[in-house]
Amino acid sequence: MPTLKDFLPPKLTVQSADEKLNHIFDEADCYALWAAHAAGRPLLVRGKPGTGKSQMAKAIAEQLGWAFVSEVVQGNTDLSDLHYHFDAIGRLGEAQASQGQNREELNPINFLSPGAFWWAYNWKTADEQYQDCSTHLKTAPIPPQSNSEWSPETGGVVLLIDEIDKADPDLPNGLLETLGQFQFHVPYVSCEGASSNVNPVIADPSRVLVIISTNEERELPTAFMRRCFVHTLVMEDSTEVNEEGLERRYEWLIERGKLHFGSSIAESVYLEAAQLLWKDRAGARQNQYTPGLAEYIDLLNALSTLDETDQFDRLKKIASFALQKEAQE
Repeated sequence: MPTLKDFLPPKLTVQSADEKLNHIFDEADCYALWAAHAAGRPLLVRGKPGTGKSQMAKAIAEQLGWAFVSEVVQGNTDLSDLHYHFDAIGRLGEAQASQGQNREELNPINFLSPGAFWWAYNWKTADEQYQDCSTHLKTAPIPPQSNSEWSPETGGVVLLIDEIDKADPDLPNGLLETLGQFQFHVPYVSCEGASSNVNPVIADPSRVLVIISTNEERELPTAFMRRCFVHTLVMEDSTEVNEEGLERRYEWLIERGKLHFGSSIAESVYLEAAQLLWKDRAGARQNQYTPGLAEYIDLLNALSTLDETDQFDRLKKIASFALQKEAQE
Protein backbone atom coordinates (compact mmCIF):
# COMPACT_ATOMS: atom_id res chain seq x y z
CA MET A 1 0.00 0.00 0.00
CA PRO A 2 1.45 3.42 -0.92
CA THR A 3 2.21 5.95 1.79
CA LEU A 4 2.54 9.71 1.83
CA LYS A 5 6.33 9.23 1.70
CA ASP A 6 5.82 8.04 -1.88
CA PHE A 7 3.47 10.88 -2.73
CA LEU A 8 5.95 13.34 -4.20
CA PRO A 9 5.69 13.33 -8.00
CA PRO A 10 5.70 16.58 -9.99
CA LYS A 11 2.12 15.80 -10.98
CA LEU A 12 -0.25 12.96 -10.18
CA THR A 13 -3.55 12.04 -11.78
CA VAL A 14 -6.11 10.11 -9.75
CA GLN A 15 -9.06 8.44 -11.44
CA SER A 16 -11.22 6.02 -9.47
CA ALA A 17 -12.31 2.70 -10.91
CA ASP A 18 -15.93 3.88 -11.23
CA GLU A 19 -14.73 7.18 -12.80
CA LYS A 20 -16.72 9.19 -10.26
CA LEU A 21 -13.57 10.75 -8.83
CA ASN A 22 -11.09 12.52 -11.11
CA HIS A 23 -8.36 14.81 -9.83
CA ILE A 24 -4.98 16.18 -10.87
CA PHE A 25 -2.53 17.01 -8.08
CA ASP A 26 -0.04 19.75 -8.84
CA GLU A 27 3.43 19.56 -7.35
CA ALA A 28 2.49 22.09 -4.66
CA ASP A 29 -0.49 19.92 -3.63
CA CYS A 30 1.76 16.91 -3.19
CA TYR A 31 4.32 18.72 -1.06
CA ALA A 32 1.67 20.43 1.05
CA LEU A 33 0.00 17.12 1.90
CA TRP A 34 3.31 15.43 2.64
CA ALA A 35 4.59 18.29 4.80
CA ALA A 36 1.44 18.48 6.94
CA HIS A 37 1.40 14.74 7.54
CA ALA A 38 5.15 14.56 8.25
CA ALA A 39 4.84 17.39 10.79
CA GLY A 40 1.75 15.91 12.44
CA ARG A 41 -0.34 18.95 11.57
CA PRO A 42 -3.68 19.39 9.82
CA LEU A 43 -3.60 20.88 6.33
CA LEU A 44 -5.86 23.90 6.03
CA VAL A 45 -6.87 24.20 2.38
CA ARG A 46 -8.01 27.64 1.29
CA GLY A 47 -9.76 28.57 -1.92
CA LYS A 48 -12.95 29.85 -3.42
CA PRO A 49 -15.91 27.47 -3.82
CA GLY A 50 -15.45 25.08 -6.71
CA THR A 51 -11.65 24.99 -6.73
CA GLY A 52 -11.53 21.31 -5.71
CA LYS A 53 -10.75 21.44 -1.98
CA SER A 54 -13.09 18.61 -0.97
CA GLN A 55 -12.21 16.60 -4.05
CA MET A 56 -8.50 16.80 -3.23
CA ALA A 57 -9.14 15.15 0.14
CA LYS A 58 -11.16 12.35 -1.46
CA ALA A 59 -8.55 11.88 -4.17
CA ILE A 60 -5.60 11.51 -1.77
CA ALA A 61 -7.57 8.87 0.15
CA GLU A 62 -8.26 7.08 -3.15
CA GLN A 63 -4.62 7.29 -4.19
CA LEU A 64 -3.33 5.90 -0.89
CA GLY A 65 -6.05 3.28 -0.47
CA TRP A 66 -6.97 4.86 2.89
CA ALA A 67 -10.43 5.17 4.38
CA PHE A 68 -12.15 8.53 3.92
CA VAL A 69 -14.17 10.26 6.65
CA SER A 70 -15.80 13.66 6.20
CA GLU A 71 -17.95 16.12 8.09
CA VAL A 72 -19.45 19.30 6.63
CA VAL A 73 -19.50 22.04 9.25
CA GLN A 74 -22.73 24.00 9.70
CA GLY A 75 -23.37 27.24 11.56
CA ASN A 76 -24.79 25.29 14.51
CA THR A 77 -22.08 22.60 14.64
CA ASP A 78 -20.66 22.16 18.14
CA LEU A 79 -17.23 20.78 18.99
CA SER A 80 -18.79 17.64 20.46
CA ASP A 81 -20.59 16.97 17.16
CA LEU A 82 -17.22 16.32 15.52
CA HIS A 83 -16.28 13.88 18.28
CA TYR A 84 -19.51 12.04 19.04
CA HIS A 85 -23.31 12.38 18.87
CA PHE A 86 -25.49 11.93 21.94
CA ASP A 87 -29.19 11.37 21.23
CA ALA A 88 -30.73 12.99 24.30
CA ILE A 89 -34.16 13.16 22.67
CA GLY A 90 -34.08 9.46 21.84
CA ARG A 91 -33.13 8.61 25.42
CA LEU A 92 -35.93 10.80 26.77
CA GLY A 93 -38.41 9.08 24.48
CA GLU A 94 -37.22 5.67 25.63
CA ALA A 95 -37.55 6.75 29.27
CA GLN A 96 -41.11 7.93 28.72
CA ALA A 97 -42.05 4.76 26.85
CA SER A 98 -40.66 2.47 29.53
CA GLN A 99 -41.55 4.82 32.39
CA GLY A 100 -37.95 4.51 33.53
CA GLN A 101 -38.34 0.82 34.41
CA ASN A 102 -35.52 -0.55 32.23
CA ARG A 103 -32.41 1.15 33.51
CA GLU A 104 -30.04 -0.89 31.36
CA GLU A 105 -31.81 0.27 28.20
CA LEU A 106 -31.48 3.86 29.42
CA ASN A 107 -27.71 3.62 29.87
CA PRO A 108 -26.35 6.80 28.20
CA ILE A 109 -23.79 4.80 26.25
CA ASN A 110 -26.63 3.21 24.28
CA PHE A 111 -27.41 6.63 22.80
CA LEU A 112 -23.83 7.63 21.99
CA SER A 113 -22.63 7.29 18.38
CA PRO A 114 -19.17 8.07 16.95
CA GLY A 115 -18.43 11.35 15.20
CA ALA A 116 -15.96 12.02 12.40
CA PHE A 117 -12.89 12.41 14.60
CA TRP A 118 -13.67 9.21 16.50
CA TRP A 119 -13.82 7.21 13.27
CA ALA A 120 -10.60 8.79 12.00
CA TYR A 121 -8.64 8.51 15.25
CA ASN A 122 -9.68 5.03 16.37
CA TRP A 123 -11.78 3.16 13.83
CA LYS A 124 -11.88 -0.02 15.90
CA THR A 125 -13.49 1.49 19.00
CA ALA A 126 -15.73 3.69 16.85
CA ASP A 127 -17.04 0.64 15.02
CA GLU A 128 -17.57 -1.23 18.29
CA GLN A 129 -19.53 1.69 19.71
CA TYR A 130 -21.53 2.03 16.50
CA GLN A 131 -22.50 -1.65 16.57
CA ASP A 132 -23.65 -1.27 20.19
CA CYS A 133 -25.61 1.96 19.79
CA SER A 134 -27.21 1.13 16.43
CA THR A 135 -29.43 -1.46 18.10
CA HIS A 136 -30.86 1.27 20.36
CA LEU A 137 -30.97 4.32 18.12
CA LYS A 138 -33.82 4.57 15.64
CA THR A 139 -31.77 6.83 13.34
CA ALA A 140 -28.10 6.03 13.94
CA PRO A 141 -25.76 8.07 11.71
CA ILE A 142 -24.49 6.14 8.70
CA PRO A 143 -20.86 5.06 9.31
CA PRO A 144 -18.16 6.05 6.81
CA GLN A 145 -17.23 3.56 4.12
CA SER A 146 -13.88 1.97 3.33
CA ASN A 147 -12.79 -0.23 0.46
CA SER A 148 -12.78 -4.00 0.88
CA GLU A 149 -8.97 -4.21 1.02
CA TRP A 150 -8.62 -1.66 3.83
CA SER A 151 -8.37 -2.62 7.48
CA PRO A 152 -8.10 -0.38 10.59
CA GLU A 153 -5.13 -2.43 11.80
CA THR A 154 -2.93 -1.62 8.80
CA GLY A 155 -4.54 1.25 6.85
CA GLY A 156 -4.68 5.00 7.31
CA VAL A 157 -7.57 7.45 7.35
CA VAL A 158 -8.03 10.79 5.59
CA LEU A 159 -10.35 13.05 7.59
CA LEU A 160 -11.95 16.05 5.88
CA ILE A 161 -13.51 18.78 8.03
CA ASP A 162 -15.25 20.77 5.31
CA GLU A 163 -16.08 24.50 5.36
CA ILE A 164 -14.88 25.23 8.87
CA ASP A 165 -15.36 28.97 8.24
CA LYS A 166 -19.11 28.44 8.68
CA ALA A 167 -18.60 27.64 12.35
CA ASP A 168 -18.58 29.92 15.35
CA PRO A 169 -14.94 30.84 16.26
CA ASP A 170 -15.24 28.75 19.41
CA LEU A 171 -15.25 25.57 17.34
CA PRO A 172 -11.81 25.88 15.68
CA ASN A 173 -10.37 27.08 18.99
CA GLY A 174 -11.92 24.06 20.68
CA LEU A 175 -10.13 21.76 18.25
CA LEU A 176 -6.65 22.77 19.45
CA GLU A 177 -6.22 19.76 21.75
CA THR A 178 -7.84 17.36 19.28
CA LEU A 179 -5.48 18.46 16.51
CA GLY A 180 -2.38 19.17 18.59
CA GLN A 181 -2.44 16.13 20.88
CA PHE A 182 -4.24 13.75 18.51
CA GLN A 183 -6.76 12.92 21.18
CA PHE A 184 -10.09 13.97 22.64
CA HIS A 185 -12.40 12.78 25.39
CA VAL A 186 -15.68 10.89 25.22
CA PRO A 187 -18.13 10.59 28.13
CA TYR A 188 -19.55 7.27 29.34
CA VAL A 189 -17.06 5.07 27.46
CA SER A 190 -14.81 2.95 29.64
CA CYS A 191 -11.17 2.66 28.57
CA GLU A 192 -8.67 0.27 30.09
CA GLY A 193 -6.67 2.03 32.79
CA ALA A 194 -8.92 5.11 32.86
CA SER A 195 -9.72 6.55 36.27
CA SER A 196 -12.88 8.47 35.35
CA ASN A 197 -15.92 8.21 33.11
CA VAL A 198 -14.47 10.74 30.64
CA ASN A 199 -11.92 8.87 28.60
CA PRO A 200 -9.62 9.63 25.69
CA VAL A 201 -9.77 8.52 22.09
CA ILE A 202 -6.15 8.56 20.91
CA ALA A 203 -4.85 8.43 17.32
CA ASP A 204 -1.64 7.20 15.77
CA PRO A 205 -0.51 10.37 13.91
CA SER A 206 1.29 8.35 11.24
CA ARG A 207 -2.03 6.85 10.14
CA VAL A 208 -4.19 9.97 10.08
CA LEU A 209 -4.19 12.87 7.63
CA VAL A 210 -6.50 15.74 8.64
CA ILE A 211 -7.56 18.13 5.90
CA ILE A 212 -9.65 21.19 6.80
CA SER A 213 -11.21 23.36 4.11
CA THR A 214 -12.31 26.98 4.21
CA ASN A 215 -14.03 29.22 1.68
CA GLU A 216 -12.73 32.15 3.74
CA GLU A 217 -16.16 33.59 4.41
CA ARG A 218 -15.03 34.21 8.00
CA GLU A 219 -11.56 34.85 9.43
CA LEU A 220 -10.23 31.92 11.46
CA PRO A 221 -8.71 32.36 14.96
CA THR A 222 -4.96 32.97 15.12
CA ALA A 223 -4.36 30.16 17.62
CA PHE A 224 -6.03 27.71 15.25
CA MET A 225 -4.05 28.96 12.24
CA ARG A 226 -0.80 28.40 14.16
CA ARG A 227 -1.65 24.70 14.43
CA CYS A 228 -2.09 24.24 10.68
CA PHE A 229 -0.05 23.99 7.54
CA VAL A 230 -1.84 26.12 4.94
CA HIS A 231 -2.26 25.54 1.21
CA THR A 232 -4.27 27.73 -1.17
CA LEU A 233 -5.92 26.24 -4.25
CA VAL A 234 -6.17 28.64 -7.17
CA MET A 235 -6.93 28.29 -10.83
CA GLU A 236 -4.08 28.72 -13.29
CA ASP A 237 -4.48 32.25 -14.64
CA SER A 238 -1.38 32.65 -16.80
CA THR A 239 -1.91 33.98 -20.34
CA GLU A 240 1.50 32.65 -21.34
CA VAL A 241 1.21 30.25 -24.27
CA ASN A 242 2.55 26.71 -24.39
CA GLU A 243 4.37 25.04 -27.28
CA GLU A 244 1.05 24.48 -29.05
CA GLY A 245 0.16 28.15 -28.76
CA LEU A 246 -2.54 27.54 -26.12
CA GLU A 247 -2.79 29.88 -23.15
CA ARG A 248 -1.90 28.05 -19.94
CA ARG A 249 -5.12 29.10 -18.21
CA TYR A 250 -7.09 27.35 -20.96
CA GLU A 251 -4.72 24.37 -20.94
CA TRP A 252 -5.25 23.97 -17.18
CA LEU A 253 -9.04 23.75 -17.54
CA ILE A 254 -8.96 21.53 -20.63
CA GLU A 255 -6.60 19.07 -18.97
CA ARG A 256 -9.02 18.63 -16.07
CA GLY A 257 -12.04 18.51 -18.34
CA LYS A 258 -10.51 15.72 -20.41
CA LEU A 259 -9.82 13.72 -17.28
CA HIS A 260 -13.58 13.62 -16.70
CA PHE A 261 -14.97 13.34 -20.21
CA GLY A 262 -12.18 12.23 -22.54
CA SER A 263 -13.21 11.97 -26.16
CA SER A 264 -16.92 12.44 -25.45
CA ILE A 265 -16.43 16.21 -25.77
CA ALA A 266 -15.20 17.80 -29.01
CA GLU A 267 -11.79 19.51 -28.86
CA SER A 268 -13.29 22.80 -30.03
CA VAL A 269 -15.87 22.65 -27.22
CA TYR A 270 -13.23 22.14 -24.54
CA LEU A 271 -11.47 25.30 -25.71
CA GLU A 272 -14.58 27.41 -26.30
CA ALA A 273 -15.97 26.57 -22.85
CA ALA A 274 -12.65 27.56 -21.27
CA GLN A 275 -12.61 30.85 -23.18
CA LEU A 276 -16.19 31.66 -22.20
CA LEU A 277 -15.44 30.97 -18.56
CA TRP A 278 -12.44 33.29 -18.54
CA LYS A 279 -14.42 35.96 -20.35
CA ASP A 280 -16.99 35.88 -17.53
CA ARG A 281 -14.26 35.94 -14.87
CA ALA A 282 -12.59 38.94 -16.51
CA GLY A 283 -15.87 40.85 -16.62
CA ALA A 284 -16.90 40.16 -13.03
CA ARG A 285 -17.30 43.09 -10.66
CA GLN A 286 -15.38 43.30 -7.40
CA ASN A 287 -16.72 40.87 -4.75
CA GLN A 288 -18.91 39.20 -7.39
CA TYR A 289 -18.96 35.41 -7.53
CA THR A 290 -16.76 34.23 -10.38
CA PRO A 291 -17.14 30.86 -12.13
CA GLY A 292 -14.38 28.32 -11.68
CA LEU A 293 -13.44 24.72 -12.30
CA ALA A 294 -16.72 23.39 -10.89
CA GLU A 295 -18.77 25.43 -13.39
CA TYR A 296 -16.51 24.33 -16.25
CA ILE A 297 -17.03 20.67 -15.34
CA ASP A 298 -20.79 21.16 -14.91
CA LEU A 299 -21.04 22.76 -18.35
CA LEU A 300 -19.11 19.94 -20.01
CA ASN A 301 -21.19 17.37 -18.15
CA ALA A 302 -24.37 18.78 -19.68
CA LEU A 303 -22.84 18.76 -23.16
CA SER A 304 -21.50 15.22 -22.82
CA THR A 305 -25.03 13.89 -23.33
CA LEU A 306 -25.03 15.21 -26.92
CA ASP A 307 -23.33 14.13 -30.12
CA GLU A 308 -20.16 16.08 -30.84
CA THR A 309 -21.83 17.69 -33.85
CA ASP A 310 -24.41 19.36 -31.58
CA GLN A 311 -22.17 20.33 -28.67
CA PHE A 312 -20.70 23.59 -29.96
CA ASP A 313 -24.04 25.19 -30.85
CA ARG A 314 -25.61 24.06 -27.58
CA LEU A 315 -22.67 25.44 -25.61
CA LYS A 316 -23.47 28.98 -26.76
CA LYS A 317 -27.10 28.60 -25.68
CA ILE A 318 -26.49 27.24 -22.18
CA ALA A 319 -23.16 28.74 -21.08
CA SER A 320 -24.74 31.67 -19.25
CA PHE A 321 -26.76 29.35 -17.02
CA ALA A 322 -23.59 27.73 -15.67
CA LEU A 323 -21.26 30.73 -15.69
CA GLN A 324 -23.36 33.77 -14.77
CA LYS A 325 -24.72 33.25 -11.27
CA GLU A 326 -25.09 36.85 -10.18
CA ALA A 327 -28.40 38.70 -10.71
CA GLN A 328 -28.45 40.33 -14.14
CA GLU A 329 -29.43 43.98 -14.41
